[in-house]
Parts: sequence; C-alpha cells; structure tokens
Amino acid sequence: MTRKLLVTSALPYANGSIHLGHLVEYIQTDIWVRFQKMQGHTVHYVCADDTHGTPIMLRAEKEGITPEALIEKVHAEHSQDFAEFLVQFDNYYSTNSEENRQLSGNIYRALKANGKIATKTIEQYFDPVKNMFLPDRFIKGECPKCHAKDQYGDNCEVCGTTYSPTELINPFSAVSGATPVRKETEHYFFKLSECADFLRDWTRSGTLQAEAANKMSEWVGEAGENKLSDWDISRDAPYFGFEIPDAPGKYFYVWLDAPIGYMASFKNLCAKADIDFDEYWKKDSTTELYHFIGKDILYFHALFWPATLEYSGHRTPTQVFAHGFLTVNGEKMSKSRGTFITARSYLEHVKNPEYLRYYYAAKLNGSMEDIDLNLEDFVARVNSDLVGKYINIASRTAGFVAKKFDNKLIDAQHAVIDEMRAAVPAIAEAYAARDFARALREIMKLTDAANAYVAEAAPWVVAKDDSKAAELHTICSNALEMFRLLTIYLKPVLPNIAVAVEAFLNVQPLQWSDVGQGLGAQTIQPYNHMVTRLEGKQIEAMVEANKDSLQAASTPAKTESAAKTSAKSEAKADTPAVEEGAYISIDDFTKVDLRIAHIVSAEHVEGAEKLLKLLLDIGEEKPRQVFAGIKSAYDPATLVGRLTVMVANLAPRKMKFGMSEGMVLAASDERGGPYILSPDSGAQAGMRVK
Repeated sequence: MTRKLLVTSALPYANGSIHLGHLVEYIQTDIWVRFQKMQGHTVHYVCADDTHGTPIMLRAEKEGITPEALIEKVHAEHSQDFAEFLVQFDNYYSTNSEENRQLSGNIYRALKANGKIATKTIEQYFDPVKNMFLPDRFIKGECPKCHAKDQYGDNCEVCGTTYSPTELINPFSAVSGATPVRKETEHYFFKLSECADFLRDWTRSGTLQAEAANKMSEWVGEAGENKLSDWDISRDAPYFGFEIPDAPGKYFYVWLDAPIGYMASFKNLCAKADIDFDEYWKKDSTTELYHFIGKDILYFHALFWPATLEYSGHRTPTQVFAHGFLTVNGEKMSKSRGTFITARSYLEHVKNPEYLRYYYAAKLNGSMEDIDLNLEDFVARVNSDLVGKYINIASRTAGFVAKKFDNKLIDAQHAVIDEMRAAVPAIAEAYAARDFARALREIMKLTDAANAYVAEAAPWVVAKDDSKAAELHTICSNALEMFRLLTIYLKPVLPNIAVAVEAFLNVQPLQWSDVGQGLGAQTIQPYNHMVTRLEGKQIEAMVEANKDSLQAASTPAKTESAAKTSAKSEAKADTPAVEEGAYISIDDFTKVDLRIAHIVSAEHVEGAEKLLKLLLDIGEEKPRQVFAGIKSAYDPATLVGRLTVMVANLAPRKMKFGMSEGMVLAASDERGGPYILSPDSGAQAGMRVK
C-alpha cells in the first residue's frame, strides 16, 4: 500500500556551522527517507534554519549586520553543506518566513480561544547596560547547590541541579558582564499544566521509543499527579522574532515558532509543488508525520509540540524518533584535540561524504544510544567494506566482460543470488526500524558471500583457458548481478555510488521492487573505478586543520537554543585531569571483582520510579538478582541477551523490592545517561575484568 509521509529533521540554529555531530541526525533521516521513497511511497522531507532569538540578534550586532543578513549568509552555508553530504531535502527553508509568521499567529489565536493562554507578571533579570531582559542562558553565576562557579541561569552543568536564574549566587550578565537587576514584566504562558492527561496518553501510545516514553513519564507524572508547569512563550523587546498578535513589544519565544517552522517549510513546498497542506496537518489526517531529533530536545518535541498541535486543532506526530550524541574516539568532540570537526573541514580533507554516511549507518540502531566516530576504525571500515568487499566484486569481474564479451551479459543464476533475494524482507525491516547497523550487517554478510563466490570461481584463472569462455561469461554475469542487488540494498546509504553503478550497468534508477528482476542479456558500459582507498593521512590533516582553525576562533556564547544542536558536547568544557592525590593503587583496584554478566531477564519493578530488576548470569550455579537505576534509559526488552559488566563482590543489599546481589556498571554525567557498559565481542559470562 502506498503511504503519504511528511518527515522532518530538527532545525539547525542559524548562529554556527554544521559539524559532524549535527550530521548524525540529517544523515540518519536522509537514509530513512530514501529507503521509503525506494519503496514507492510519497515522502516529503522538509527542514529549515531556526533563525530567531537573542543569540542571533547579538551575533548580528557584533558583526555589524542586520539579523536578516546574518541568517541569509548562514542559510547559504548550511544549504551547501547539506547538499554536499547528499542530504536531499524536498524543501530547506527558514523560520523567518511569512508562512511561519502567519501560522504562528493562527496557532496562538487558536490556543487562546481554547483557553490555553494566560498572562502573568513575573520578576526577571534585566541587564542595565544593554537595557534588555536576559534569557536564562545569558545569566551566569554560582550554583546555589554545589557552588560551582560560572554556571548558566537554568541548570548547573556540574551537579545537574535545575533552578531559576534568581537563585544564582553572584549573578552577572553574560552579555555585558554587569550585575543584573530584578524587574517585573508581563509574560504570556501556554497552560501546559492542563495538558497532563493528554500528554500521559500520547507519550505512551507508541509515538516515542520506550526509553523516551519512560523519560516523559518522569516529567509528566503518573496518573493522578501532575508535574508539568505552564510554559513561558513570550520574550520582551529587544528580541529578533515574531511579535505576538495584539501584544506590542512582546515576542514569541523561539521554541514556540521553531517547530511551527516544520509546517511553514512544508506550506512553502505545497505552494511550489501543488500539494494539499491541510491533508497533512488537519486533525483527522490519514497521512503520517515523523520527526527525527536529538535526545536533548525531546522535552520540546514530546511535550510542548504535541500539546500545541492538539489544542490548536491540528494532528499530532505519528512518531518522534530521538537519537543520541556523537563522540569522537570515545570522547566528546574537542576543539583542543581537533575532533570538533565541521562539515566543511571534512569535505576539504576526506572529500567523499559517502564514507561518513556509511560509517554512521553502521553505528545507528534506532535507539537513543550515543554513537562513536573512531577515526582509526573509520578508515579501516571504509577500506574493508566499501573498497575491499563491495566495489571489489565489480572491479574483479567487469574487465573480463569488456575484453571477452563486448560488454554483454547473460542471464544470471546461482544459489548466492537466491540467498540475496531472500534477504529482502530482513533488510527492509531493519531499514524501516532505523536499525541501519543491522541492515548493513546483513548486507555485508551477502557481500562476503559474493566475494567468496568470485574467489572460488577464480575468473582470472578461467580466463586463461579459451575453451572455458562460457564458464567465464557465467561467473562474471553472476557476480555483476550480485553487485546490482547489493547496490539496491546500499542505495539509501550510498546514493552517489548507486548513480555511478546505474550508469555502469546501463539501467534505470534502481528501486526496491527491482530485486526480483535480473540484468539478463544486458549490455553494460566500460567499468570505471568508483571508490578510492581512504588514507590515514587525510584524517590526520583534518584533525590538525581543526586544531589550528578552531583554537584561533572565538568561542560563541552558549545560547538559549543551544540544545537544538544534536551534539550537546560542543558546549561543554574538556574533562579535567585527575587531581593530584586522587589516584588509587593497583591493589585497591584488584579488590573490586568485575565480571562479565549475561542479562538473562529484565523487568520493571512495580512502585519503583527508576529501577529495573535484572537477573545476571556470571557463570555461577544460578543467576544473581540486581536492581539497577536505569529505567529512564532502557526498555527492559532491549536488555535481555546483552552482556554487561557488574561488581560481583559488592555486599548484598536488602531493598524495599528485594535483595540486590551486585551492581551493574553504567556511565552518566551532564551529557546524559545512564548507559550500561558493554564488553567487546568474544567476552563470555563470568570472565573477570582486569
């Protein structure tokens, strides 16, 4: 059945360049969209620059240009970067558009008519030098709980405490450095607190990943309780954004009009492509709406946004897909180490964007887990999988077809071809579930089978015997049919290579439905090499270039919309070194008995907000029961069968819910978590970690 899908990625903020952390999301979305289009579905993929807010206004002022000139410049840069990474938007627009102004105003009026808008007089910090009210992220001071210095006005990045700016100790303006004063002002609020019942049902309806739904439950509260506060949707002049209708000097907070920018970008596309806008956004729409976002902006997309849509008379998202952050070489991106890499820098040094697309796809599994770009592994995997395996099939056989058979193929038939065609449902299911890592594992197994066929058939040996011309023709035709099938499966990830293969095989653009149709007696084109090996020196040059350029650049202030970047690590300081005297001896370490544990079962604990009950096999007569505070991050079903690491000699602890006989190791800090540890392949239950 043909479906109609509207797909979006989060809107990049228009005060900085696209970097490799951002690209995790856009590449993930693009692969999924391309797969859906290859299925024959009608898919519209839209996005836009997020252009409003205090940071844009201040940066434009600093550069001596208007905000409009700044966002126009950044829009051109973003558009070029996305295009060169083969992210194929059907429309890439701007939130500073007339469509967005009208839609934001109409939605606000609908919310107001529905009794969901209120006004309150609040006390807010005011910068007496800049003569402006300060957003939370532009106020800094000492954390009222842990007393860490230089913390932002909404939460402490050291201890994780959230608070109001007025609770900061010794606050100062991040704009002018002046001591802010308290000043009363009237603000407009969306009554989010009245939406708890709707949001509790909506977030548990299958619209979110299980781990995301668990997190939303913490924020909304269980049935009978309400943890939600009303949402401040206004800002005072001076502010770059849309003025609130009938409220002079009051502007929509950037997070009110930014998601409406999805609608505005689509409305702009509708006008150009004769599409019915209302069909996709009306309350009873039968079309599908999917948002791809970073987990750092889940709160806005899983609470504010669906409530805004529901109570303004629009449809809500079909699903919201959240992904994790990017680390490089196992650590957050770092300017000092040269691993805070811009999209432009990658293109200048590595050049081929499909290498990164492939590597990201090999890591993405549809969950909210972070993924790591290990630069050494990146080089090895690209050279092994793409050059040594996939392209190798064509490069080892196409030449014989040209020299011996005038570029003509014959019908291909072989058990490996049958195996490849039989794998279609499994590969398609993995793509649809955004488990690209599983899809590529399946595809690479088939690639190995194809290479094994070529190696065993040895066409280079057969070609030496003219009496075996028919055998040689069969071998090469079979191999190139295998190559065609692999290209179909890889096309969502490697669209440019697929175009080159289509030209080489002299076929129309490949679709998923072409799997069952062989090349037959096709005349192909002469083979030209499609992929070159990636050299380590290219990576080294890229890292060095980013060290030089980024150390010299000034660091922009963290913004009220900084959470919109999919790589939260860009705003964090480097991890401090271990302090003198904080070391332990090897004898201290050996006292801790760390064991590889096989998770036999995992289940929710009735009455516990944070705990899961795990049964862990560590090679003993019976599994151990352990209660782990990881409920917010994991669906129990996804844990069963995994290996992790536990402390085996921790004294058993009697808890309200039963005896806990150990401790599972997990990582977390201000960037997220908890994330349980997973050993490398080959580790077995009961092995000691030394």
